[in-house]
Amino acid sequence: MKKSLNQNQNQLIFKPKAMRTTNFLKIISTALSLMLTLGLFAQQPELQNFRLPGQQGLNVFEAPKDDVPFDGVKVRVGGDFAIQVQGLSQTNAFANTTDTLLIPLQAPKLGTNVNLPTANLNLDAQFADGVRLHLRTYLSSRNHTEAWVKGGYIQIDNLNFIKEGFLGGFMEMARLRFGMDDINYGDAHFRRSDNARAIYNPFVGNYIMDAFTTEPFAELTIMKSGIIGVLGMTNGRLNQNPFPGDDGLTVYGKVGYDTQVNDDLRVRLTGSFYSSSTNSTRDYLYAGDRAGARYYGILGGSDFDPRINPRFNSRTAIQINPFVKFQGLEFFVIYEMTSNNDNAVGGDMTQLAAELLYRFASDKLFVGGRYNSVTGKFSKTANSVTVDRINAGAGWFMTENILTKVEYVTSNYSGNGFAGTVNQGASFNGIMIEAVIGF
Repeated sequence: MKKSLNQNQNQLIFKPKAMRTTNFLKIISTALSLMLTLGLFAQQPELQNFRLPGQQGLNVFEAPKDDVPFDGVKVRVGGDFAIQVQGLSQTNAFANTTDTLLIPLQAPKLGTNVNLPTANLNLDAQFADGVRLHLRTYLSSRNHTEAWVKGGYIQIDNLNFIKEGFLGGFMEMARLRFGMDDINYGDAHFRRSDNARAIYNPFVGNYIMDAFTTEPFAELTIMKSGIIGVLGMTNGRLNQNPFPGDDGLTVYGKVGYDTQVNDDLRVRLTGSFYSSSTNSTRDYLYAGDRAGARYYGILGGSDFDPRINPRFNSRTAIQINPFVKFQGLEFFVIYEMTSNNDNAVGGDMTQLAAELLYRFASDKLFVGGRYNSVTGKFSKTANSVTVDRINAGAGWFMTENILTKVEYVTSNYSGNGFAGTVNQGASFNGIMIEAVIGF
C-alpha cells in the first residue's frame, strides 16, 4: 500500500500499488564488492581537512583545519554498508475496529526479519593544496533500490591555487564549500545515519524531525581558537528547475564555541538558524533525505515514516546544540523550533532530543539512551500533535571500521491533530540490531 499526504488537512490517504521487488543478487554483490574494496583500500591516502570514517571520526563535527602537507593529487575510494534485523510491533486506534471503511487505516502487523541492506560509494579527491572534492552515491537505499548520486561538494581551505599565500591570513581560519549536498545547519546532522553511513550514529534510528537536506549551496565557515561561524545560502530546492515560482532564497548559519578544556573535558555549544523566503514553492529542510527512514513498515509502510515533516512551504528554524564529553561520558542535546513563514496558514513545531552515552574500552564499547519528542501544529487552525520516542542501546566497534549495535525503541503518537490518520493513537516498539561498515 502506498500513501500520500493531503497538505491542507494533513490526512493520510492510501492508494494501492504493485509490490516492488528487490534484486537480491544485486544487494549481495554490492555487499561483497564493498567488503572486497575494504580489503583493497586498507591503506587509504591521507587527505587534507577530512573527517575520517569509522571510530576515528566519532564526535567530529566540521572537518578540522589541519596541516597535512600536499604531495600530489590523491583519490580516496570509500564506502558504507549497513543492514538491520528488525523486530518491531505496532498498533493504532483503528487496530480493533469493525468498521470495514477504516480497515485501510490500520497499521499492518510486522514480523521479525532482515531489512533491505543499504550501501554508499564515497569518492574523495585531493585536487590541489587545500582543495578537496567529495561525492557520495547511494548504491542501494530504502527509497531507491538502484544506484543514484546523493550529492557532492568542493571544499577550499586555502587559495594557493590562485597564488601562493593568496589571502593566507584569512584562509588560515576560513573554509569555502560549494555543491549540491548536506548543508551545515545544526549539529545533529553530524551524528545521524546518512543511508548506509551509520557508523557515527550510536543508535539505529534518526531523529523524529530530521533536519537533513541536500540543496545547491554556497557556504563560508570560520574556525578560530574554538570559535565557529557559518553563513550559507541556497535556493531551498531539492529538485531543480528553471521555472518561475522556484526562485526563492534560503539563508542559514551557525555560531558556536568548541573547546577541549583539559584532557578529560570537552565542551561545545552552537546555535543555528535557517530562513526561507515565501517565493520558494517547497521547503525540504525536514524532507530532504531521499534514502528513506530507518524503521521499515511503520504506520502503513511509507519509505519516510516514522519521521515528522511539518510540510511548511517556507519556514524559519533554529537549532541549539550543547555537547559535553567528560572522559567516557558523552551528552548531546537538540532544542529546535520551526515555524511557518506563511502567516495565513501558520503552524509551528518544537523538538527536544537528549542523548547520554558512556564509551569505554578505548571507545570500542558504548551504552546509552536517547529521548526525543516533537510537539506542535501543522497549521494555526490544526489540533496539536505529539510524538515521543525513547531509544536505549549498546554498541561494539569490532574494528575501527566495523560496528555492531543493538537498541530497544518505543515511540508514541498522540494529539487530536492525528485524528483520522494512521497515526491516531499509534505506537511501535521492539528491538533493532544493526551491523555497519564504514571506510
